[in-house]
Amino acid sequence: MKILQINSSVQGIDKSVTRQLSNDLVSKLGGDVTVRELTEGVPFVTGAMVGSFYTPDDKRTDEQKELIKVSDELIAEIKAADVLVLGAPLYNFSVPGSVKAYFDLVARPGVTFKYTENGPVGLLEGKKAYIILASGGTEIGGDQDYASNYAKHFLGFIGIKDVEFIAANQLMFDAEGALAKAKAKVDELVAIGA
Repeated sequence: MKILQINSSVQGIDKSVTRQLSNDLVSKLGGDVTVRELTEGVPFVTGAMVGSFYTPDDKRTDEQKELIKVSDELIAEIKAADVLVLGAPLYNFSVPGSVKAYFDLVARPGVTFKYTENGPVGLLEGKKAYIILASGGTEIGGDQDYASNYAKHFLGFIGIKDVEFIAANQLMFDAEGALAKAKAKVDELVAIGA
């Protein structure tokens, strides 16, 4: 099994709950792991990049190819993976900006999704995703959580519909209890092979 672990917390492993839970899940799943650190820099999409996305491969200039090189690398990592593990703390009610930038770079017409007469269709089917969320005060799944539905919707948009959530919910109120529940969820999902 090939696993793509995507980390987005600005905290190191000693403080980041999403990194700790992601590492725990990945080690229990086993397999060949590629780690993508979004905190090391993910460019924002530019108008020139979008123009390059819509330019046919055989018509792209060397400059256009260079502009979308990172996008191509990120997509290649997803295509090679059987399982995605996305660790995303909630920052101000949603995913970190690096996750949004990442999503913008991997949403490519004709590559990760296509337009049809019935609407867009994802092209990255047959993959499993685990989304690990941690929040200080926001209830995951509550009215102020703008991360979980967004991340699940985006993955579905590119064809990844088999999504499981692991939440370390409202850590500021009961960190020990929230972490214990999240670890139990990891163990449960691994045990049932979900």
